[in-house]
Amino acid sequence: MLHIDAVGRRFVGGVEALRDVSLRIDAGDFVALLGPSGCGKSTLLRLIAGLDQPDAGALHWQEGHAPGVGEVGFVFQDATLLPWASAADNVRLPLRLRGVQAEAEVRAALSRVGLEGFEGARPAQLSGGMRMRVSIARALVTRPRLLLMDEPFAALDEFTRHRLQEDLLRLWRELGCTVVFVTHSIYEAAFLARRIVLMTPRPGRIAMQLMSPLADGTERRLDPDYAALVARITHEMTAALAA
Repeated sequence: MLHIDAVGRRFVGGVEALRDVSLRIDAGDFVALLGPSGCGKSTLLRLIAGLDQPDAGALHWQEGHAPGVGEVGFVFQDATLLPWASAADNVRLPLRLRGVQAEAEVRAALSRVGLEGFEGARPAQLSGGMRMRVSIARALVTRPRLLLMDEPFAALDEFTRHRLQEDLLRLWRELGCTVVFVTHSIYEAAFLARRIVLMTPRPGRIAMQLMSPLADGTERRLDPDYAALVARITHEMTAALAA
């Protein structure tokens, strides 16, 4: 889908967020960008989304151009919902901006994330986990080819986070989209991703890429390979931080 070629990004004031980052993202893959806070993970995600531009290098899309309107979904760390709008209205927003009427798609998106019956609820009436479900439904309502997620579960309690991680894997399998997921949690990256990209402290560079050996299924937390993968990532990340 995308080849990121020697990309760099330096902000006003001289802060160098990324240096010489090269990465291939294949269609249908689930990639976790893992690294400490401030290492440029979110900056790289914004470059992929087209919300920012690199100072060096380039992004080469397979079809010669970035995905079009509605083909990229973005989920932020905060649910970023309109507080005065219902869950259905929040999910409907990307369709309204395109002038599309698709009530069946809105209902289906809410159903996919387990929010049947909450269509009329406003954000203040929902728990943090439910608000994040609405945010995910909004990102998926256009059936995007690429889903970008910037630490969406970081502020949630452990029980809610685990449940949403399992739901996300189910949705990824059902929809067949490509996911790029930013996290600073080794456990989360190991559980979710098919490929884990380790990034160094600022300026962010790619230290290593690891392929997950885990089979599909929600029991992967109990798989000995999961514990082994967490240990390996921890070892490699420790080495990257010390370099």
